[in-house]
Amino acid sequence: MPRARPLVVTALLLAVLTAALVVLLRGNALGAGFLTGYAGCWALFATAVVALRRVPARAVVPLVLAGAVAVTAAGLVAAPHTSTDSYRYAWDGRVQAAGISPYDHAPADPALVRLRDEWLFPDPAVCAHGRDLAPLADGGCTRVNRPAVHTIYPPVAEGWFLLVHALSPADARHKALQTGAAVLSLAVTGLLVTVLRRRGDPRQAAFWAWCPAVPVEAVNNAHADVLAVLFSVAALAVVARRRVTGGILLGLAIAAKLLPVVLLPGALSGLRRPRMLLAVVVPAVTVVGMVYLPYVLLSDGSVLGYLGGYAQEEGYDDAGAGGRYALLRLVLPDAWAPPAVLLVMTAVTLAVWWRGDPEHPWRGALLTTGSAFLLLTPGYSWYALLLVALVSLDGRWEWLAVALAGAAAYLAGPVIGVACVTGAYGAAALMVGAGWWARRRGHHLTAAEQGGSEAPQPTTGPRPGQDAEAELHNGAG
Repeated sequence: MPRARPLVVTALLLAVLTAALVVLLRGNALGAGFLTGYAGCWALFATAVVALRRVPARAVVPLVLAGAVAVTAAGLVAAPHTSTDSYRYAWDGRVQAAGISPYDHAPADPALVRLRDEWLFPDPAVCAHGRDLAPLADGGCTRVNRPAVHTIYPPVAEGWFLLVHALSPADARHKALQTGAAVLSLAVTGLLVTVLRRRGDPRQAAFWAWCPAVPVEAVNNAHADVLAVLFSVAALAVVARRRVTGGILLGLAIAAKLLPVVLLPGALSGLRRPRMLLAVVVPAVTVVGMVYLPYVLLSDGSVLGYLGGYAQEEGYDDAGAGGRYALLRLVLPDAWAPPAVLLVMTAVTLAVWWRGDPEHPWRGALLTTGSAFLLLTPGYSWYALLLVALVSLDGRWEWLAVALAGAAAYLAGPVIGVACVTGAYGAAALMVGAGWWARRRGHHLTAAEQGGSEAPQPTTGPRPGQDAEAELHNGAG
């Protein structure tokens, strides 16, 4: 019975976490109120992960998978709660099914009136009373956000929207995209467990499988980021031994959500020969070009859509807007923030590429991705789904604080202001720094103990990448 106790305790914690997520998503709380409940779910998640450490090894994988199914399913209990992006996905799928490029027309364009239905374009009588409805010039309204601008999503994501539309019943509405996202989320869990059973600790898969960000952002809000996460994890899992395949998968990840481009330095860790570098980079670039080509041929306008306008809207071209570059603005003039980001990210990229461990490319990928988040301080919480998956691969749990900071910035930032963004990401940076210091101190203590015991040194050289792994893990964060 004592051996079974940790298993029972962990299972009970997962049950409570699942119930808390269901209550949270079916409730009416928004903004800071939702954030309070969400933080409680994160506390339960952290407790369950700690309890998992004492579960017998043979029970770990079944428990991680069972917990993943329960936690993921919690995201299906209600309509999208904190984001309207999935309504744009549904619209883009419908437009493509009609043989029209999603990059050519904004949802409000009168040329597409024949594709409108009552779900995405409600009766004008309810426009003044409905939640999250955007007004149209003709007096109507729509659930699709930013209806006056073209879509921003890359071609692999657009292909996913079309596939879900084609496979969905006529009255599926949001459930089709949520169900598809749940399948993708569980696929990520399965892939993480497979990789970590061979090259790590399968307990780490719980960082993704049980994280509240997955049922909330990947499933309930059905964000396409989960598709990019699946391709990203697959790419990093194989790139050390199959560089061309890894490059292809990384290209698909980038063409699903542009953010995974920050994984490239990690994928190139320790590959200093030009032939090795090109074996990854060329397939990635080729895939991006190939998946864009059909849309370029089909479209009358630019396939970049609203990308430039989005960057301006979010304040990435103006350090004084929207809470972007919040930490840098504490120590630098606003105008210096963008070049400072470029300088720091260049240094991090070179360090990861030159000193990284090719056998563990996710270690460098986590460093570059996490650094980008701390420098840019984005205001959307679902971007951090990629970071959560990288934490699962690498095990440095302190980086999860960055994901929680993104949620605080998104949910409470519009009410509290830039101070909320600065405080949330500042606390996350302190957590990451504390984790780095503790790991570095532990490494030095271990080295001192080994030196004091005068243990004989091995006569053979280190395995490939061992020195680089130690340097990056302990010296670069």
